[in-house]
Amino acid sequence: MESNFKKDDRGIILILIICCVFMGITDAVWQPGYATKSVLKIIAFLLIPICYSHFNRKVQLKSLFAIKRKGMIHAALIGIGVYGFIMVCYFTIGTFFDFSQVTGALNKNVGVNKDNFVFVAIYISFANSLLEEFFFRGFVFMNLKKLANRKFAYLVSSLAFAIYHVAMMIGWFSIWLFLLLLAALTMAGVIFNWLNEKQGNIYTSWFVHMFANFSINTVGFILFGII
Repeated sequence: MESNFKKDDRGIILILIICCVFMGITDAVWQPGYATKSVLKIIAFLLIPICYSHFNRKVQLKSLFAIKRKGMIHAALIGIGVYGFIMVCYFTIGTFFDFSQVTGALNKNVGVNKDNFVFVAIYISFANSLLEEFFFRGFVFMNLKKLANRKFAYLVSSLAFAIYHVAMMIGWFSIWLFLLLLAALTMAGVIFNWLNEKQGNIYTSWFVHMFANFSINTVGFILFGII
């Protein structure tokens, strides 16, 4: 197992680290406009894994898009439940946290404001969520599970997913909300991995991720005063 890991999986780990660090620097230091950031993310999270799979035939990507109707229905139902849960949390325990800095940080860091938030929300909900599921769950988790071992794949994919997201939110919230988000995103990554492992594709976790983004974007609409 160890020799197989060193031979087959170090490329996946290396790409995961490089792409996440690159996007982290883009978010925290460079801070380009949202359109530029989106193009860079497509290159890092989609094109690079596809190119790598071309040179390493053991890394499979086509099977990640196999459709199973029953699994899609279950994922949609779970997604609706997740949407409701996040909205309930926002209107209950969310009142104990200060979200006043979020809209200002979005405008300052990536140029997202009240005028363009609708378009950004649509992209985040549908395209960005699929891109992240392809990278963290498909390219990283599904292939590490097959080529290395299951526990390692769960750990690496979930933690990378959480750290990547909270890194771009430094300064947005208090330390306690920051830690809560880190724990919640790690758990979300575990659940997404489990859904994909069960169904053998990335559509199931994409549906749940998409509905989670729907709820977060709903909160964004509230914070921006759109609704």
